[in-house]
Amino acid sequence: MAQSSIPSPAASAPILSVVVPVRNEGPNIAPLIAEIEAALAGVAHEIVYVDDGSTDDTAAQLAAMRAAAPLVVRRHRASCGQSAAVGTGVRAARGVWIATLDGDGQNDPADIPALLARAQAAGGEGGPVLIAGHRVTRRDNWVKQISSRVANRIRAALLGDATPDTGCGLKVFEREAFLRLPHFDHMHRFLPALFIRAGGRVESAPVNHRPRMRGVSKYGTFDRLWVGISDLAGVAWLQRRGSRPVVED
Repeated sequence: MAQSSIPSPAASAPILSVVVPVRNEGPNIAPLIAEIEAALAGVAHEIVYVDDGSTDDTAAQLAAMRAAAPLVVRRHRASCGQSAAVGTGVRAARGVWIATLDGDGQNDPADIPALLARAQAAGGEGGPVLIAGHRVTRRDNWVKQISSRVANRIRAALLGDATPDTGCGLKVFEREAFLRLPHFDHMHRFLPALFIRAGGRVESAPVNHRPRMRGVSKYGTFDRLWVGISDLAGVAWLQRRGSRPVVED
């Protein structure tokens, strides 16, 4: 997408845009939007949903919620994956700050204000900052918990991203900093490493994690494993080829 087609936040833009990528999450739309609205009652915000080619009633549920919340909706004609959906949402957003949130209801919107405050406090220290949620107490089945723990350790060892839980969908960062990153499929899993590569820093914050109450997971253990291996090699290559010149006056 050309740079000219990416909208810039206006003077009246909200402080925060909550970007929620979804695919076939119809039963979770209304409950999660209500929670986001309650959590951000004192914050100038908007909610950006990206429907990634859903085939259930997700589109109808989003249309029904337009009158109840400051909602922006974008739709992919066909499913392009979570990273593409996050990218579409960030480009459509007007907020200075972005909070990403999984659409399955397992992330708790009540954690967003604290992460935003931490990001704003750290943002003046130079360089882009990413506040990454850390699901200290996971509410997934044991197979998913073990596979995630192993993947995080391998990723941290190879990439040095200093993040205990890169898979947590709850993150806060500046919109413009995200748009400057290299974009590729599955990049959402490597945001800490990409922010560090860009000269920024990453701080992890403990967040609540809840069991899925409605709908079914869209990810399997082994498909994530094989894709993750190739992605990890690609990001490691990016890190080796990256350089940040020191500019003197």
